[in-house]
Amino acid sequence: MADVSFADHFSSGATDYARFRPGYPPALFEWLATTVRQHRVAWDCATGSGQAAVGLAPHFDQVVATDGSAGQLAAAARHPTVGYACAVAERTPLGSGAVDVVTVAQALHWLPLDAFYDEVNRVVRRGGVVAVWSYGHASVAPAIAEVISAFYHGTIGEFWPAGRQHVENGYRDLPFPFAPIETPRFEMVRDWTVDELLGYIGTWSAVRRYRDAEGDAGVDSFMARVRARWGEAMERRTVRWPLALRVGHVAGR
Repeated sequence: MADVSFADHFSSGATDYARFRPGYPPALFEWLATTVRQHRVAWDCATGSGQAAVGLAPHFDQVVATDGSAGQLAAAARHPTVGYACAVAERTPLGSGAVDVVTVAQALHWLPLDAFYDEVNRVVRRGGVVAVWSYGHASVAPAIAEVISAFYHGTIGEFWPAGRQHVENGYRDLPFPFAPIETPRFEMVRDWTVDELLGYIGTWSAVRRYRDAEGDAGVDSFMARVRARWGEAMERRTVRWPLALRVGHVAGR
């Protein structure tokens, strides 16, 4: 039975999400592994198509990756030490005190925070860590960024689900009731063709909602403007997304 508290914004585009969403830097997971004494179990909550789960896998004996979207999990990247489970953030199959690290990548703003934090405190062992991160606007050539910004704020602006503002401000105004750990700076970097960039933009929840309400013309016009400013279709341009990272110690059990 579907969970009525779970709003699934991504199942309809799960394959594209898995294909076009940028992966996180390996250095992030290497650093996270240094913040805990034990490396038995990591829980990647709201895993989506598993980018963070697979990134954790080299550093922990087992990764449990959960998501409320069965469609997302069906398209998720496979790894021998990553186990996927369809479960909402506040009710997981994890045992009490079983987890060393909890991660939430680009999804904290979707979660029922009080209930999720109760679950974190239940499943994390003493000395464990919770890490959440987000990324907002991509940094790309100014002439292209101008077109993307107008589309983001104008054409599809009203179609962003509630909570998008938390991504834009790096989760700074969301409660995070854990003893803070100072974090290094990390960013995602990709050298992309125009098709790869537009494929990524097509995974935005607001784009899908706009298409459902208004049709394809506005999105197609935007994409044509990006292509006109890009240059050769196979030309690669560097795209960057700084990560906004919050990490803290969990009291644990």
